[in-house]
Amino acid sequence: MTDTTPELACPIAPVVDIVFSRWTTPILWALKEYGRQRFGELADRITTITPKVLTQRLRQLERDGLVVRTYHAEVPPRVEYEISELGRSLGPLFASLSEWSANLQKVAAARAAYDARG
Repeated sequence: MTDTTPELACPIAPVVDIVFSRWTTPILWALKEYGRQRFGELADRITTITPKVLTQRLRQLERDGLVVRTYHAEVPPRVEYEISELGRSLGPLFASLSEWSANLQKVAAARAAYDARG
């Protein structure tokens, strides 16, 4: 028997922490779908995210290697973001989750049944 707790032993927990934080999936989806973008373009596409949070998430995604930030030394300076190869490697995972989303109606029905009991 091991002394490791389930939350530490679960091999997908670190993946979930990286990939499924609140704004990661919309940012990666926008970069995959529309290609390289400037900060303002991303902010226009993800209208419910604040500039502060978008900045924080982009920095974290860059740190994690999922996003590439390119600085162009121009006047005015220009910064662009794009999904990295590592970020693109999440495609099959996202495709599987997209397929599973067909079950959301079953989840809604299960919730309604549960709530009706209470």
